[in-house]
Amino acid sequence: MPWLLGAFAVLWIVGRTTGGPDAPTSAPSGTSGHERATPSAGPTPSVAATPTRSAKPQRPKQPPARPGTALAALASLPVKGRAPMTGYSREEFGQAWLDADRNGCDTRNDTLGRDLVQRSYKPGTRDCVVLTGVLHDPYLGQDVAFVRGDGDLVDIDHVVALGNAWATGAAPFDIHKRAAFANDPLNLLAVDLHSNRSKGDGDAATWLPAYRPFRCSYVSRQIAVKKKYGLWLTAPEHAAMARVLGTCPDQRLPVDRSQAPTRVDQHITDPAASSAPRPLAGGGSVSYANCTAVRAAGAAPIHRGDPGYSRKLDRDGDGVGCE
Repeated sequence: MPWLLGAFAVLWIVGRTTGGPDAPTSAPSGTSGHERATPSAGPTPSVAATPTRSAKPQRPKQPPARPGTALAALASLPVKGRAPMTGYSREEFGQAWLDADRNGCDTRNDTLGRDLVQRSYKPGTRDCVVLTGVLHDPYLGQDVAFVRGDGDLVDIDHVVALGNAWATGAAPFDIHKRAAFANDPLNLLAVDLHSNRSKGDGDAATWLPAYRPFRCSYVSRQIAVKKKYGLWLTAPEHAAMARVLGTCPDQRLPVDRSQAPTRVDQHITDPAASSAPRPLAGGGSVSYANCTAVRAAGAAPIHRGDPGYSRKLDRDGDGVGCE
């Protein structure tokens, strides 16, 4: 059966060349026929990007203060800590009140005459001693009646309190400069008695007028006074002033209409350098035999509430003795 053997040979050759079931599969492009195709690992999982920490939001920069504003003046004042109150007393600022401008009236009456309306004066005083009037009170935002004598509801406030001045640069002043500070019209306002007593020696960080619309004017006046006398601010005081003026950035400094000098030329004895009568610690008081003694001590005129005041020195009972 030679033909059968020939047919079988032909089939074997065809199977080897055409690839039968036992023939190796074609290798994928890029691989040799002896390598197995690497099974696909599937889609590569995405890696979540680590969120970047956003930068801390920055406060917008405030525009520079306009020249001539209270904010600009505030920026020019030095900021320091409080000096000790050692040696402080009201008498370190001279008597209350001087006739600092030598117009024949003491500073208290000058301030009442400036700030009150509907005034009446004590006869024979050349319109100096104010008897009655109405105060448009800047700290309360309402009217306060003034009647001289017992029950007087009006005080004269040192806008920059004397104690605050002492702790922020006035302690080294001599008595003539401290007396000028205490009698400077720029630093004085007639106000409601209760507001003045509640303020005490407070600064802008501890006390502000109850009447909010006046706060910008109040703070700007404090800045003007401190600038005039070369006083500094504490950090809390500066921050409080900046907060107030932030609501009124165009607030101007008050005009110093009186142009009072920063030293008085009256003869004043410095309590620290004299043996003149002074208030005693623990509730004692000064005593004057008569108005001659008051004048000799440089304390005339003497007012109700001043050391050494008594009714025997104030014959008409108007609250001012040895006029």
